[in-house]
Amino acid sequence: MGKIELLAPAGSMDKLKMAFLYGADAVYLGGKSFGLRAFSDNFSNEELKEAVDYAHSLGKRIHVTVNIFPHNEDLEGLPEYLVYLRDIGVDAVLIADPGIFALARQLVPDLPVHISTQGNTTNWASVKFWHDNGASRVVMAREVSLADIKAIHEKVPTVELEGFVHGAMCISYSGRCLLSNYFTQGDRDSNRGECVQCCRFKYNVVEEKRPGQYFPVVEDERGTYIFNSKDLCLLPYLPDLYNAGLSSLKIEGRMKSIHYVATVTKVYREALDAYEADPEHFTVRQEWLDELEKISHRPYTRGFSVSRPTEADQVYSESSNTQTHDFIGLVRSYDTEKGIAWIEQRNHFKVGQTVEFLQPKGHLVRCTISSIISEEGEALDAARHPRQLVGLAISEALEPYSMMRRQVEDHA
Repeated sequence: MGKIELLAPAGSMDKLKMAFLYGADAVYLGGKSFGLRAFSDNFSNEELKEAVDYAHSLGKRIHVTVNIFPHNEDLEGLPEYLVYLRDIGVDAVLIADPGIFALARQLVPDLPVHISTQGNTTNWASVKFWHDNGASRVVMAREVSLADIKAIHEKVPTVELEGFVHGAMCISYSGRCLLSNYFTQGDRDSNRGECVQCCRFKYNVVEEKRPGQYFPVVEDERGTYIFNSKDLCLLPYLPDLYNAGLSSLKIEGRMKSIHYVATVTKVYREALDAYEADPEHFTVRQEWLDELEKISHRPYTRGFSVSRPTEADQVYSESSNTQTHDFIGLVRSYDTEKGIAWIEQRNHFKVGQTVEFLQPKGHLVRCTISSIISEEGEALDAARHPRQLVGLAISEALEPYSMMRRQVEDHA
């Protein structure tokens, strides 16, 4: 059994660093153009080089998305961009469009190409086609079961297969959706990175000759969300992911928070390490499942992994996410002599509240805030100001970049 790569999303440099700190082997990210997350922070050319240099200094990898379905005007500047990615040492590019793929093979034949999930690859013949033409890895469409992935791996064992294991699901076929185009009169093309997530909207019916009269499609008192998929979570199927022959497990979420990226990455890192250390006695720990409830998410589904989705895999009552904990601070340093953790405030907290700290490597630490001091040593009753640096008396040493959290209900 080989090791599986853990691939995390990085919508910004901060998220990239947190992903690596919390256990990712590689991250995928986008430049300012040619990717499918136009409203993520994304990376300038200079930031891309910084990201690659930083990753390589840690022995980690950078995969860059070039996975739009371009119109003619979108091809302007693409050849130069591909050459630039090659020159700065990017480890791979993700491509879906055959034209971009052909340009990449012609211009930068030494730059590894991964076929994006947008390529809708669902069978071994397509995988073999891409591999025969120079792709080193294929990201499987979300519509493919683990049994089919295993059959593909057995049929084409020389190509790496990557699969999504956690995060948001698209209502359309592997992300190919035109709802956004229709709702914005073509101004926001989901296949060019500008999706407005129409699948999360609340819908009513309007009859043509009765403008302004809205007839609810009611499933409960709050209406209905007819396209609103649950989020994917395949942690309980980790042994099956190995058995299917996957080379890389991918976490969705370039537009999500550092709290999401770090928490999900750490959970899957610990699970992968535990399985690889002793696959025979591996069990999914309840503490891992609890951690995945603390982040912002929709209810979880196993997607297409072991069976076809049913009506139970949709969320009909609301489009908003749920979470059990708020991210309220980031540990910047720990003064071992004084027993003080210096926290950068990210949300209001005060003396008397019970909090916990998720550490990049160490165990979960829980405590009640007994005192808060300012940088000048002044006693405070609360940390009220964004990015305010405050000190908390904590007896246990905390790792830098540990995340401070509080239960959502505990706002009193």
